[in-house]
Amino acid sequence: MPIPTDHSKPVRKSAKESAFIQIQKWIIDGTLQPGEKLNDSELAGALGVSRTPIRESLQLLESQGFVKMYPSKATQVTEVEKDSIKDLLPPLAALQALSAELAISHLTKEIITLLENTNERFTEAIRSKNYFSALKIDEEFHQIIVDTANNPYIYNILANLQAHVRRLFFHHSIILTEKSVEEHYAIIQLMKEKNRTEVSDVMRQNWLHAIKEFDSIETD
Repeated sequence: MPIPTDHSKPVRKSAKESAFIQIQKWIIDGTLQPGEKLNDSELAGALGVSRTPIRESLQLLESQGFVKMYPSKATQVTEVEKDSIKDLLPPLAALQALSAELAISHLTKEIITLLENTNERFTEAIRSKNYFSALKIDEEFHQIIVDTANNPYIYNILANLQAHVRRLFFHHSIILTEKSVEEHYAIIQLMKEKNRTEVSDVMRQNWLHAIKEFDSIETD
């Protein structure tokens, strides 16, 4: 029988990639707490892989600042430093702003609809006070724009920055407001109008005002 060739093919992940993604997720959402010691044998058993991909994924996580490895001693989850947001957000905001500019050249009706529908879900999450869901949907919204920009260098740098920001947001229970909803709608409209200058400014501010949110959090 003829085999169709126009179907979407599943993306296969190596054991190391799968382990990295899962361990990073556990660190970000707090399943693995700051300062917690990690045992590669336990992680291997939980994920159903050998210890080798676990060690490789931990090395990658260390290079990205999520764990600290002490040779012949232990591997620990790094602490969540609130003040690091002031170092993380400016470059992330700049790259997100550039992504919005670049995405304009690749916009389609389908992408606009996807952005609008995602922002509607974001609005519902905020109004229902489901703030954890709102954070995840907000990230979906911005990822659509990054994907549309179609720049692998920006994509890879943002992936690392975004993971750290996500961890900070989750651990400090940042609450997104309807101001973010309004900014999302403005971003969509400016992209439709191909207004690169203004969409860049709005996107940058959409991220930078989170620094003020962090400054308002009382120190534990």
